[in-house]
Amino acid sequence: MRIKLLTFLIGFFCAVNVFAQSHSNEIGARTDNDSYLLQGSDRYYTDGAFFYYRHALKVKGGDSTRLLNKVLGFETGQKIYNPQSGSVFYREADQPLLVDRPFAAYLYVGATLNFLYKDESNLKVGAQLGIIGPGALGKEVQDYVHDNFGFYHPSGWEFQIRNEVQLNLSAEYNKLIARGGWIDISLASYLNLGNGFSGAGVGPLVRFGSFNQLFNSVSTQSTAIRNQAVAPLHTHEIFFYYKPLFNYVAYDATIQGGLFDKHNDPNSLEITRNKEPFIFSQQFGVAFTTGRFVADVAAIFHTKEVKEMVRSEQWGSVTLSYRFN
Repeated sequence: MRIKLLTFLIGFFCAVNVFAQSHSNEIGARTDNDSYLLQGSDRYYTDGAFFYYRHALKVKGGDSTRLLNKVLGFETGQKIYNPQSGSVFYREADQPLLVDRPFAAYLYVGATLNFLYKDESNLKVGAQLGIIGPGALGKEVQDYVHDNFGFYHPSGWEFQIRNEVQLNLSAEYNKLIARGGWIDISLASYLNLGNGFSGAGVGPLVRFGSFNQLFNSVSTQSTAIRNQAVAPLHTHEIFFYYKPLFNYVAYDATIQGGLFDKHNDPNSLEITRNKEPFIFSQQFGVAFTTGRFVADVAAIFHTKEVKEMVRSEQWGSVTLSYRFN
């Protein structure tokens, strides 16, 4: 009995040691959908699917090194947008009035480089190359899902935003402000620049629970790390967070149409709308990391993005990742 117990304990502590090791590679997926919030809605930002790979690059060691982690990432994704309903099948004369947010989709590939520093600040820069319009396959994906999983058949995609190639650049900066034993607060900010999305946002990130430093945390997409130069605060992360952001929107091609499109084709059925320049967003979530696995589940609430929108919008988001050497 004692031998079995000893064998179990040795195996247990070996497992803990393995799980506590750092992993320099990470693959994952994220899915967004308004139906996750169980509101029975199917409107505005209605669906998103994303796949990514992250690789922690080598960082020179030493106590004097400010840079503790550097993560290179590659991703691909698609976002789908509807008006107040995914089906505007009423009288033809009323259809344009029901399109309070344009039918649109955005399909892209991108890369990011995340620099994470000892003072718990980070700078993440990225670039995306993609397309809006029919080439983004929003209609095809939504038709397939609705037709094969028992939902209503969408209608109205003939009014969608027209094709335009997209080049979008981004920068994200975060910085720890204060920390207690089980709570901390950080500054969160971003800047977007491109012919698809241009704007900026700033606000706090508040975390409650067992979390790690911002240079090795799910909060900054830095759970891939090559060398654990500084011991983490916790072997595993599990915490709740709240992230309110004040956003300025300079341009949004999924609302206004292509930046370089003159929108003067008399044969086009494209419907564009007028963006709201200021948006307030709130994100409530719970994050969890253990061993090789990372999870993040969140609910996001936005004020109206479009002047013509009849309601505000909300959706749920689920991220799952696997880490390996």
